[in-house]
Amino acid sequence: MSDSDASSDETDVRRAVVLDYLPHGLSDDGRPQYQKSPAGYAMGIEDFQLYQVAFDENERLTIGTRVVVEPASEQDIVTQCSTVDYDDLSSGAQSELEYVVSDLVEEEEGRFVDFYNEAQPITLRLHQLNLLPGIGKKLRNSILDERKRKPFESFEELEERVSGLHDPADVLVERIIEELRDEDLKYKTFVGRREEA
Repeated sequence: MSDSDASSDETDVRRAVVLDYLPHGLSDDGRPQYQKSPAGYAMGIEDFQLYQVAFDENERLTIGTRVVVEPASEQDIVTQCSTVDYDDLSSGAQSELEYVVSDLVEEEEGRFVDFYNEAQPITLRLHQLNLLPGIGKKLRNSILDERKRKPFESFEELEERVSGLHDPADVLVERIIEELRDEDLKYKTFVGRREEA
């Protein structure tokens, strides 16, 4: 296998974080208990896609465990997987969502700081930065002016250099949660978009 084959295989693997683990299966599964496999919900690491998953019954998982959801040939813990909407999640998964998204944004700080460095206009009057909660025209212009001088390297630096921008990581988390909850949102910046390799 050539190097290019190896790297293309790696980019095709989709990983997700477990949001809820139900060792006795889904409550709406009408089969007898002995036929149910452990199930749960997970969220894609790259694109925040939500999944309902069935797990290998020999595995014991906790919330926050990372699993491979696609392709099927790469799955080890997950035995079945389908995409779902926010409203399909269990109440446990919904309540964990913000914590898991927050951890992911902190863990992959560079990727999300780059959003502030690379955000572009969507239309003549609307900029991607304006989609973030609490960012109006004035704050957007401050961010654009500062990033022209020098790209931001951390959330801390963003907060220091842009007066009025408090907790830039939380602002992103809030936007991602909004995109997950509201299916009819016109512009989605994070949910459902995969990073290009």
